[in-house]
Amino acid sequence: MVDRPRMDEADPLSWMREQMPVLRTLGAAGEPLAGTTVGVASHLEPSTGFFIETLHEAGAEVLATASQADSTHDDVVDHLDSLERVETFADASMDDDALDAAHRRLLDREPELLLDDGAELVVKAHDDVSDVAGAVRAAAEQTTSGVSRVEAMADADRLRVPVYRVNHTPMKHQFDNVHGTGESALTNIAMITNTIIAGRTVVVAGYGYVGKGVARKARDLGAETVVTEIDPRKALKARMDGHRVVPMAEAAAEGDLFVTATGNCRVIRDEHFERMPDEAMLANVGHMDVELDLDALRERAVEVTETDQGITRYHLPDGRRLDVLARGRLVNLTGPFSQGHPAAVMDTTFGAMFVAGRDLADGPVPEPGVHDLPDDLDREVAELELDAMGIDIDSPTDLQSAYLDSWDREGTLEAWEQGDWD
Repeated sequence: MVDRPRMDEADPLSWMREQMPVLRTLGAAGEPLAGTTVGVASHLEPSTGFFIETLHEAGAEVLATASQADSTHDDVVDHLDSLERVETFADASMDDDALDAAHRRLLDREPELLLDDGAELVVKAHDDVSDVAGAVRAAAEQTTSGVSRVEAMADADRLRVPVYRVNHTPMKHQFDNVHGTGESALTNIAMITNTIIAGRTVVVAGYGYVGKGVARKARDLGAETVVTEIDPRKALKARMDGHRVVPMAEAAAEGDLFVTATGNCRVIRDEHFERMPDEAMLANVGHMDVELDLDALRERAVEVTETDQGITRYHLPDGRRLDVLARGRLVNLTGPFSQGHPAAVMDTTFGAMFVAGRDLADGPVPEPGVHDLPDDLDREVAELELDAMGIDIDSPTDLQSAYLDSWDREGTLEAWEQGDWD
């Protein structure tokens, strides 16, 4: 077990250090990143702050920016700027254009390693404006949408650096995407609206790992869950998991709460707004704020009001009112009370990003392209988390290891039983 540090109420990261033992352990294991300049793009809230602090403790020079506007905590930025070898390129007042300019200022410093969210830095490092990809040794990506972007770059023969798709590891999929987003999204929806999830019809658009988490948590809270999908396999998975599966045109007429989790654009659009019941609520947990077609909704509305913090009400000509939460941005990160994912979940995600960065900075890197995080690194993070939780598991015996590695399993057992074992 890792010793728990004492918390300091004046320090914005003190609670994160308490709740993130994997990062504490990794940060205390020497300085494997000494001499490496690391560019980090993520939501600059307290758990990210502790991740950046951990990179700093590991010896890195860290250049940090936000991956999206509206999710930056200025107290976290101030703390990070107080550290030697850490410089931030974000503040809470930035809009999308200002943040884009900040990303480019960071890239002008030519970091060797990019630890990214949404592929914001990787994409900009390759475009015609900055084109500094030649200075980048490697990168790691922590989100579904970011992985899809770098995969598209690789398919178009535009990707000039190796990128670990940390998002696709078991630790990231099963913990961050399912439990982190699923739980934090519904928690923040309930806090913003002061409403109950139980008894409502919750429509979840998309049944990847994030959508799966939202739908599962909503049903556990007592909601009737409806899933919409464009992938037949994911639709079938949702149905076999017990959710009703219908097209969005049908779901639109009956949902009380709509949550988009697709990573795509214009998922809920004008023909769906036309059918929604009065006071339906709409939220997004996909990476970008393009899943809800708010331009179409604004054009349809006769009036737009702010009914409360984080709630924008669109008054329609027929008297219906549709409430958009957190302006259609990530509801678990940009709402008025948002803190992002639970710290215990982000501990494993940032732990995986840390070991990815350590591996890419310390050893030979793969060829340019998109690569899986090596399995032994993902297992390392899982083992650290189990250790922090005080959980022991079994180890395979020599026979069990040999049996699983053998194609002639019957022969392996016979050799073992007869003592003819080499």
